[in-house]
Amino acid sequence: MEHLEEFKKYLSLEKGLAGNTCEAYCSDIGQYLSYLGGRDPLKADHELLSDYVWHLKSEAGLSPASLFRKIEALKSFYGYQVVERRLAESPAEAFRSPRLPQRLPAYLSKEDLERLFTAPIKPSFSAARARTMLELLYATGMRVSELVNLTPDAINLQDGWVRVLGKGSKERMIPLHERAARLVKQYLELRRDAFEDPRPYLFLTRAGKRVSRVQFWRDLRALGKAAGVKTPLHPHLLRHTFATHLLQGGADLRSVQELLGHASLATTQIYTHLEKSGLKSAHRKFHPRG
Repeated sequence: MEHLEEFKKYLSLEKGLAGNTCEAYCSDIGQYLSYLGGRDPLKADHELLSDYVWHLKSEAGLSPASLFRKIEALKSFYGYQVVERRLAESPAEAFRSPRLPQRLPAYLSKEDLERLFTAPIKPSFSAARARTMLELLYATGMRVSELVNLTPDAINLQDGWVRVLGKGSKERMIPLHERAARLVKQYLELRRDAFEDPRPYLFLTRAGKRVSRVQFWRDLRALGKAAGVKTPLHPHLLRHTFATHLLQGGADLRSVQELLGHASLATTQIYTHLEKSGLKSAHRKFHPRG
């Protein structure tokens, strides 16, 4: 498994990929190495890789999305071997990843959001924390990994900014509106009362540890149930909702790209395909000849 450990360090330290992506790619390559059964992956040719991809298609019955990721993992793995000069060229270079059907992101209606924000909750530290995290997620559109890793000094309540450390350790500043800032301030007061000694993370469990993504997902589901929202809630849904509502309100795509921390505008452009979402009415409202 020496190849796997080196590859993982390359993805994390040199390419700056997120932890989840690194784990997924390494899992895919681990599966590939098991398929090789002890054969040297550096001696694999295009034919062997074709057999492996055929195995994934026919025997494993993978979906196009799963197959796409595994082929991308193979390309990255062999691209790394070329970088290290262990191979002159990658045997995976000629592979074409399957075309994926474009799936439009789901998002919450403004009515559902209002129900979430106004549903009565029990007066407790954990409930206040969950409501604050929800408000902050919708206010900024940050990723859940960015949310749970926030530190107290990342929030500037006076000027209304939050500093976010995104993928590849890229930092961005996101404006914080007054309502979200007010909730964060109230939460910080509860946090100070609950924990006397300094803690490195902003959002804490009752035991004083960092709130995990799974815990927040559970909190979000509980809030949705209490509010009577039928759509199954998950953190990324709030990110989609943030982007969609901004565009519906007339925000330009470049600004939304910067707020979301997308490296490519093409990633943000999927939101422009939400024909039934109200973008047409927003266009009519804001375009001079609409």
